[in-house]
Amino acid sequence: MNAAPTGTMSVEQLAARVGMTVRTVRFYAGRGMVPAPRREGRNGYYGQDHIVRLELVRELQAHGFTLNAIEGYLERIPADATPEDVALHRTLLAPWMPDLPETINRAELDTRSGRKLRDDDIEMLVAIGVVEPTPTEDVFNVAPAHLAVGVQLLDLGLPKEAALAAQKIFTEHGRAVANELTEVFRTQVWPHLRDSKQPPEVIQSMIERFKPLTIQGLVTAYETAVDEAKREIVRRRT
Repeated sequence: MNAAPTGTMSVEQLAARVGMTVRTVRFYAGRGMVPAPRREGRNGYYGQDHIVRLELVRELQAHGFTLNAIEGYLERIPADATPEDVALHRTLLAPWMPDLPETINRAELDTRSGRKLRDDDIEMLVAIGVVEPTPTEDVFNVAPAHLAVGVQLLDLGLPKEAALAAQKIFTEHGRAVANELTEVFRTQVWPHLRDSKQPPEVIQSMIERFKPLTIQGLVTAYETAVDEAKREIVRRRT
């Protein structure tokens, strides 16, 4: 992110910089979601503080936050937070998945799956949360990595009930693990990163490296637990 000198941009320049309309920028400013501009007579001038906060607003919108939720989030950021501090908040919102869902039609879904999907195949993918239908018929939201896993499950020919039971286990336990790891990150990792005074891009790189290590840790723990479960079954039978 290229820094702009404090308070040198007009509202039109600020709007162009963050990809919003002037009306939208003024709406957010009117609700106190960005600091007041620096005034020279009747003219207001904006700078990096306004850029990073509006970029944060846009990021929160992309994650589905309502306007009230965004305002509540911004209220918890100190008024004297530096642009670097605000940029770090945006860094924390970076999606955990390697690829975001795409909206594709039925034909493209067949192409991505490497086969012509039957209606019951679609029903299975929807049921296990791999494919999400949209209000438009035969148009779906799908993350490519998730689709690859879903197609492999179709290849196994698992009963729908078994797939749903497994999905329920993954969802419930995955949510619990995510909540606990998020708390560790919030109380132990984040304060350390924040106090390191590293530039936002360096901290973002560190977080990106933290993600695969966390996922690998979960996989290793699961593999170990499955082996222990199998040994326990053998002990019971003998």
